[in-house]
Amino acid sequence: MRVGRWWVGPPWEEPPADAVAVVIDPGRAFGTGAHATTRLCLELLQEVEPTSLLDVGCGSGVLSVAAAKLGFVPVNAVDIDAVALETTRVNADANGVAVEVGTELRPSRLGVMNIALDVVERMLPELPVERTITSGYLERDEPQVDGWHALKRRVRDGWAADLLARV
Repeated sequence: MRVGRWWVGPPWEEPPADAVAVVIDPGRAFGTGAHATTRLCLELLQEVEPTSLLDVGCGSGVLSVAAAKLGFVPVNAVDIDAVALETTRVNADANGVAVEVGTELRPSRLGVMNIALDVVERMLPELPVERTITSGYLERDEPQVDGWHALKRRVRDGWAADLLARV
């Protein structure tokens, strides 16, 4: 799949010569990069200045790997699923990028969460970031959390992603 200058795909497919390849073998973890919410997150990542990043609910690591390739440093990927953590490690290594993988929410300037709306809303108040990209919910839904406001919204195929900032 193409998202801007990115090509996201499995190791058994050949990326186009003019694309930055993000090779993802999802294994048993969520996230091949093909879903509209992942695409929206990737689009928004390309529109912000690279800084420190916290990927919450990293799944296969597709967003962490792409962020590292964009120049985000450090990139911290967290999940509660041990399979997701191992898959993210493997995918980061396969792409030759540095991603710190674990379960601790480390302070960062930008977060990214491609997870269910109720989880986004529950985590935002305690998320140790200044801004965050959120997705994983329908276009009709919007995160409603005191202390946060929307800077930008993108939609695709009935799904939405938002760039939010602390008030």
